[in-house]
Amino acid sequence: MRRRDHCGCRRRTSGLFPRSESADHRLAGSRKQLDEERSPQILEAVFSPDSEMQTAAGASSPQLRPLFGGALSAVVPDNVTDMSELREIPDNQEVFAHPHTDQSLIVELLEYQGQVADQDAARYHFEDIASSNSAREPGAFEVSNVVALPKDDVSLLECSSAWTLKGTQCVSKFNEEARNTVGIHLGLLRLPQFSTDILITFNDPQSITPESSSASTAQTHRDPWTVDDFRRTLLSLTLHDPGLFG
Repeated sequence: MRRRDHCGCRRRTSGLFPRSESADHRLAGSRKQLDEERSPQILEAVFSPDSEMQTAAGASSPQLRPLFGGALSAVVPDNVTDMSELREIPDNQEVFAHPHTDQSLIVELLEYQGQVADQDAARYHFEDIASSNSAREPGAFEVSNVVALPKDDVSLLECSSAWTLKGTQCVSKFNEEARNTVGIHLGLLRLPQFSTDILITFNDPQSITPESSSASTAQTHRDPWTVDDFRRTLLSLTLHDPGLFG
């Protein structure tokens, strides 16, 4: 399994990482095709400004954002940069970057790993990310905890199980020599009936090496995202069109 990112690294995370481009992970077809072909009725009903879903949280609260052409939606932070507007992003990803930091938030559709038990699946994906980031050597990655989420806490009713993982990886940006310590918060929603694992990854740099190209932004962190922002996205993810999965 492999990924690619938005900023230059090689994995599936963005900001400090990348994501895979292999066809077997592109479950949804072309991103542009999705946006053009997704039913306009779905988008209008779910994401119109006066829809019940949009206004329930209040006018000043973060709003639901359509993902993958409106087939999914989730609450994301207000101050995001949609990386698909700046560069090509793999069809199986939605990649958002913080405008002033190296933080990134990625929603990703991956092939369901049926050979991996639910309780091990989040760690499996985390280690796959570490491999793509060339961070598998001893001391380069660490898992702090893996927690099962109660089904009642998540909006994605179709998932068979939901998990969160907290860890760190030492990664370089743009294949630089300098390595930065990045906190990774990973949310996993398993959909075996659609042969899909949905991964939501929040990359939160913890320690920036002075030699890194990220050092300049590290001094100007304004309004950084928090773990609460990540959890809000994870718990609000909702499926509107199962046709996304083919």
